[in-house]
Amino acid sequence: MRSWARLQSWVIDIRNVYTVGQLNSYIKNMFRQDYLLQSLLVKGEVSNCKYHSSGHIYFTLKDPKGTISCVMFAGSRSGLSFRMSEGQQVIVAGMVDVYERDGKYQLYARQILQDGNGLLYERFEQLKRELEESGMFAPEYKQPIPRYIRTLGVVTADTGAAVRDIIQIAGRRNPYVQIILYPAIVQGEAAAPSIVKGIRALERLGVDVMIVGRGGGSIEDLWAFNEREVAQAVFDCSVPVISAVGHETDTTITDFVADLRAPTPSAAAELAVADIREILGELASGAELLDRQIRRRLQESRGEIRYLQQRLKSASPASRIREKKMSLLSAEERLQDRMDRLLEGRRHELALYIERLKGLSPLEKLSSGYSYVADSQGKNVRSISQAEPGRELSIYVKDGRINASVISVEGGSVHG
Repeated sequence: MRSWARLQSWVIDIRNVYTVGQLNSYIKNMFRQDYLLQSLLVKGEVSNCKYHSSGHIYFTLKDPKGTISCVMFAGSRSGLSFRMSEGQQVIVAGMVDVYERDGKYQLYARQILQDGNGLLYERFEQLKRELEESGMFAPEYKQPIPRYIRTLGVVTADTGAAVRDIIQIAGRRNPYVQIILYPAIVQGEAAAPSIVKGIRALERLGVDVMIVGRGGGSIEDLWAFNEREVAQAVFDCSVPVISAVGHETDTTITDFVADLRAPTPSAAAELAVADIREILGELASGAELLDRQIRRRLQESRGEIRYLQQRLKSASPASRIREKKMSLLSAEERLQDRMDRLLEGRRHELALYIERLKGLSPLEKLSSGYSYVADSQGKNVRSISQAEPGRELSIYVKDGRINASVISVEGGSVHG
């Protein structure tokens, strides 16, 4: 009877047996139905950290009371802004789920932040990225710092080295600059609203430039200058703002938003206030340069006046009449000279014609021993046919005329 009972109980248990996969799937489903496990923050120390070639990061998170396996897939690496190493204290944001194949649960990380100062640093980096993406760090929004100012606004604590350094250096560089201090709270929970009020108050007063800052300290001490509201107030301020927070190695969000960053409050005073000695030197150099330019310009103007006077004299009626007279006399001389040359040429031509006519003149022939014979009508007798016997002829010689009568004629050559 006992054996049968045990067998019957065994048969009942077989009906409720599950496979390993079914059990793991059931547990996985239970994890997923738990809202807390889907989005939680877990703090602990990093150990066994391994960066896989695939881009995934495998590590263990532990504290004095336990450990949990963790993985950050390559697709979630944007949620990690530093390189993890053994012993780091971190805060992991993610979900807990079951890996069915191995039957173990692990923490799947979506974001990892450093704990303590590391957490503040992560907040700093996150806000920095957001403001940079919104354009608040863009150079085109930076206002130029005026070279010469009359009023300097300072937003800082009324006690401490920062305000003393600013007043001392600004006064030494230019004692004529008026310094207006807004005594702000620069550390603690009330610091950010106080700094914002100071910026807006000095902006309403219309100062020429503003220094916003404080002396050095830890990241917690300087945290007010990493708050979004302070960064927005600096960005919105119509007065140029010089950020001067901490020491040279300290960097805050205000430094990126401000129109100009100074490494220290002392350096901010030097950047904001021009040295009166340099100003006086520049004024002296400018006066000397202006004097030289005025003298040169006066000399040029005198030269222009003399030139215009000469032009005025040249353009006067009397001068123009004299010029026309001289031009007329010159034209008259040129005409007379041309007429003389023309007459001389004509005389020369006439002499040539006379000489040529002399060679053709009968009278010139007569003077050379020749005679001229003409009939009763005065026609020249050139042939015996014109001299018949008994005809009256007139023979012209050099000194008169001979009247003759033809007795007879003989033919033949004259030279024969």
